[in-house]
Amino acid sequence: MLHTVNKSPFQNTSLESCLRFVREGDVILLIEDGVVAATVGTSKADMVTEAMKKVDVYALDADVKARGLTRLLDGIKVTDYAGFVDLVDQHKVQSWL
Repeated sequence: MLHTVNKSPFQNTSLESCLRFVREGDVILLIEDGVVAATVGTSKADMVTEAMKKVDVYALDADVKARGLTRLLDGIKVTDYAGFVDLVDQHKVQSWL
């Protein structure tokens, strides 16, 4: 399952909801404002780091750059739009709004 999260974890509980249902082997893709969850030194960093022990967590490169984020958590996989399409092609998708 590919879980997409597009809301900031500081303004919405989508990420927390996603993490309650994610299973080992699933993939999380942070897009739009969701990419801020991948940032080092935030109050959400430990939660994301813990999730990476059982699932791959990706951040969409264009959204990371658009928000000026430069320090991402170790283990975050950055992907482009082609990679996004590949992930969608390989998984069923659950969008967390």
